[in-house]
Amino acid sequence: MKIIVFGATGMVGKEIVKQALYNGNTVKAFGRNVFTEGLPDNDKLELVQGALFDEGEVYKAIKGCDAVVLAIGGAFDGTDKTRSLGMKNIVKQMEKANVKRIVALGGMGVLDATDGKLMMEQEDFPAEHFALSQEHQKALGFLQSSKLDWTFVCPPMIEEAAPSGIFATAANELPQPNHFTIGSGDLALFMLKEITANQFVKQRVGISS
Repeated sequence: MKIIVFGATGMVGKEIVKQALYNGNTVKAFGRNVFTEGLPDNDKLELVQGALFDEGEVYKAIKGCDAVVLAIGGAFDGTDKTRSLGMKNIVKQMEKANVKRIVALGGMGVLDATDGKLMMEQEDFPAEHFALSQEHQKALGFLQSSKLDWTFVCPPMIEEAAPSGIFATAANELPQPNHFTIGSGDLALFMLKEITANQFVKQRVGISS
């Protein structure tokens, strides 16, 4: 399988690249700093330096791939529109290139709460995470209005850790048990598996260690 990873130089993105290569996939790593961030030296890895908002560069990178994995990050204060506008461009270029499968990283704020509202709408939701959750909500909207086979993975606090294979998932809500943390290795493990497992197509996914 040929996979393109956006956000390949971040904590989760690097883990996705490493695991995808270990599993025998051909991988494209897209980003501004892909040549300087110590990504693996592997014949099956192609480094693509480009800008997330550039339609031509993103289209060219996506064309010919079987699936997209999106792990882009950015600031937490709401001033950085990378997550939402980056998603908008990726969705547009995927539809143009006729690539249907995307597994993307969001946040737990857009999961359903027990009262029918979102987690981000709860009174006890951390105020410092609200702007970030709004960005995730906008990104999710671009997926929901698309014709893509999407999965939006919505983790709590992400910790840098090797994959253990021990975690819980749930469609559209927090999983049980829920410890409000997930390791970067397990997050990457789940996202890569979901590409072909297709257990949560057109759904949000809660995940926790």
